[in-house]
Amino acid sequence: MEINLVSDTVTKPTPEMLQQMFRAKVGDDVYKQDPTVIELEETVADLFGMEAALFFPSGTMANQTAIKLHTNPGEQIICDKWSHIFHYEGGGASFNSGVSCCLVDGDRGMITASQVEANINDPEFYHSPLTSLVSIENTTNKGGGACYDIEELKRIRQVCHDNGLRYHLDGARLWNALVAKRQHPRQYGELFDTISVCLSKGLGAPVGSVLLGSREDMHKALRIRKIFGGGMRQAGYLAAAGLYALQHHVGRLEEDHRRARQIGSVLKELPWVAKVEPVETNILIFSVKPQYNENAIIEKLKQKNIFISSMGKGKLRLVTHLDYREVMHSYVLESLQKMAF
Repeated sequence: MEINLVSDTVTKPTPEMLQQMFRAKVGDDVYKQDPTVIELEETVADLFGMEAALFFPSGTMANQTAIKLHTNPGEQIICDKWSHIFHYEGGGASFNSGVSCCLVDGDRGMITASQVEANINDPEFYHSPLTSLVSIENTTNKGGGACYDIEELKRIRQVCHDNGLRYHLDGARLWNALVAKRQHPRQYGELFDTISVCLSKGLGAPVGSVLLGSREDMHKALRIRKIFGGGMRQAGYLAAAGLYALQHHVGRLEEDHRRARQIGSVLKELPWVAKVEPVETNILIFSVKPQYNENAIIEKLKQKNIFISSMGKGKLRLVTHLDYREVMHSYVLESLQKMAF
């Protein structure tokens, strides 16, 4: 029994999801003639109360399209120093859009309205790049699945409004935040100019993200997606998986959160663990004491068929997900409690 806790992207489609994929009605989505893709886009747009949506093969492409949509070359994005758009999208902001990132020293990947305001360049000072976009990540990946306070997001929205800035949400794991905070998607649709949501992480679909925004912005995004090579043909087979995930896999995210919290409780009691970051959703980050080697811990767990990942500097990460079942969870808890050095 292999237990892969490296990421929530490792899941396989369930038999029921595969059946829905096999039954999907499809067309050519490049011509906007795939009925299942259209249904997915309309469903997600309606869920968030936004005008339109566009299906993408990846969250990175959806985010990069949003950046291209909201900026011009030479301009600047305000984001947290741990943001996915900066660390894990291959330098796409500079390569695709010719923009730089103003990295803010937030708390577990979360920035505040006052920090945003303090980092807006004077638009009349032409020596500095023009600030044009604020990008937020919720939940935060490197922040250990932390969730923003919705009131802080509203305050950032006001700062953006007052300063003529666009506002993007990288909501790759927004579903986790919605469940953890008992929020409704429309609370986010009211705040942001664009939102990207992923279907292939916590929801367990094999491929795909959706970008949401106004009809005008999504019409422009369609051209950008084409330029980036994101036009897919009979993509309805993939969209069907996303529709199934939305119908059946959102509510169960609480199981992932519960299991992550339980693992965190066990780790706090272990002599070789220095610190466990607060666990709000399905990502758990912990640090080992200086006298212990993080790679040795990873290897010991591998010997027990438990796979986790290193974040460097003594930090380790594990992520619970759809394919991590209760029998696996019991085994992981027992294995951790028995680990000795």
